[in-house]
Formats: sequence, structure tokens, C-alpha cells
Amino acid sequence: MKAAITTTPGTVEVLDVPSPYVEDQALVALERMGLCGTDVKVLQGTVPVERPRILGHELVGFVVEPGPLGLVSAGQRVMVNPSLSCGHCRECRRGAPHRCSNGALLGRDVDGGFAELLAIGERQLHVVPDGVSSEASSSLQVLGTCVHAQHMIEVFPGQTAVVVGLGVSGFLMLQLLRARGIERVVGVTRAAWKQELAKELGAIAVATPDQAADVVADVTSGNGADVVVEAVGTTGTLAQAISLAGIGATVCLFGTITASKADALPFYDLYYKELTLRNPRAATASDYDEAIRLAASDIVQLRPLWTHGFALDEVAQAFEALNDPTALKVTLQA
Repeated sequence: MKAAITTTPGTVEVLDVPSPYVEDQALVALERMGLCGTDVKVLQGTVPVERPRILGHELVGFVVEPGPLGLVSAGQRVMVNPSLSCGHCRECRRGAPHRCSNGALLGRDVDGGFAELLAIGERQLHVVPDGVSSEASSSLQVLGTCVHAQHMIEVFPGQTAVVVGLGVSGFLMLQLLRARGIERVVGVTRAAWKQELAKELGAIAVATPDQAADVVADVTSGNGADVVVEAVGTTGTLAQAISLAGIGATVCLFGTITASKADALPFYDLYYKELTLRNPRAATASDYDEAIRLAASDIVQLRPLWTHGFALDEVAQAFEALNDPTALKVTLQA
């Protein structure tokens, strides 16, 4: 089969490799594969991995051979939960396999799914209804992680929320906050076209980073936001999220920060405002089931977030497309 493989940092190519071994697993023919920031970090070497490595963890496909458990059937369309767990460590026994001490992520710790076929345990598969388009399905895995994050945030009627950074996850967070009953959601982004899309998806106001403090102060009568979601992954945007939060607010650090510049963060504000800082990781099986339900019912719109599609053989061009200022969700098709 063909697979997109990185052999050295910064390089990716499509090579012929043996088809995966399927004993005690299901075999999935990949339909749509999404690229994300983690793939970029793995490719560039920011996140160290053993190479060669087949990339990819945002995966949707069709079951070719069901496994022995009978949890899925041949021909069913499925989304892959890419977080593997051991089932017997402390976190797994506590019902948190997404925090497994011996866990692995497809495309990072083990070979992933930027390929024609994937062999994987049936418990990692979630059936996707036909009503979710192929393009929309590429964001289901990300939506699952956003749903998981939302479960860590308490919201109440009358609150104001801010989303700092409007990439795919930022737009999903915006919609989830609206779906949970927060009527005043402010989106922060530099791009004018993203500001317009944010308003279409439910934001009451939008702002550039330079305008954000004034806009949030206006919307909240100077009190600051009750919930702030940081969806970029830099110390600068986390610092801004903290500054936009009101007293007693919750700040959700959804973006993954790899650089360590603790002196750039306003720790005194964390204390003075008595903020709650939540840092979600991955998602559970029930989070993915909820994500699929939200997408199938159009409570959360995924199709507007898909912007670029490429064939598997064009994987290098797909990674380049992530640098396009008009890009949101970029996908591959086998």
C-alpha cells in the first residue's frame, strides 16, 4: 500500500510499504485524513519521533475487515480515535484512558494513518452517519477534543466567553460555547475573513489581538470575560487570554505550548483574579460519540471549516497549504 512517511525532519514522501497485519484488529480503508499542527511538529522535528514514521492521526474511513469483537461491520464508515491505551495502568483503571501512562498517539509514537489502509483495534472506531459529509468528517477528531475541553469548563446563562485564535479548533470552540447557551462570544483573530466567518458561526463581536481588550471591555461593561479559550498555543496568546479574563473566570489552555518562557506569563493576574486554568488533553470515547452527534445534527457546522483537499500522493503540497493564509482544515484522500 501507499503511505506518507517522514524519514528525516522536514521531509515527507509517499512510499510503497507492506499492508498492515490485521489479526485481532479491524482493517480500515482510509477515506479522508486531516492535517494539523501536531503533524507539522512531528514532520519538522519539534516533537521528536522515531523515523521512518507514517504520519497522521485525524482519520475517517470504511471498515474493510471487521475485528473479532463484532463492534463494527464491513462497509461501515468510521472515525478513528488515535489515542491508544494499555487498559491496565492507573489512569486507564480510573476511566481516563486518554491519559494512559503507556499510551501512544497514531502518527507520533506509532505509525499513523496517512495511508491507504490502517489496522486498529475495534474499540478505537466510532461509526459516522452518512449525513456527515466527507469534507466535514475530517474535523470530527478535532471536535472530539474540543468537546472534551468543554466538559472541563462550567458555563452559566448570561456569561461572556472569548476565543483567542480562530483556526479549526477555535471555530469549533466558538460554536460549542454558543451551543451550550453562552450568547455573548467574542472571537479574536487578525484575519478579516475569519472575523466574518466567526460572526456567521455565532460570535457577537470580533476583534484583532490589538483591539481585543477594548472590545471585551465594551461587551462585558469592563468586567472581563467569564470564560476564555486559548486556541493558538503560544505564551503570548495565553498571556492575552489571562488578561481578557474577569475575576473568578476560567481560562482554557487548548493550544499546546512547547516553548517554555514562564517569565512571559502574568502569574500575578492568575492569583489576583483567582482564575481557574484548565488544560485539557485528547478526548475520551464518549467525547467522540458526542462530537459525531453534534456534527450529524448540524449543531456544530464542520463543512465551512474545510478549505483544501489533496490526494495522498500530494502530501508535500498539503503541508505547504497549511501556510496559506486562507487555509483552515487541509485534508488528504487515499
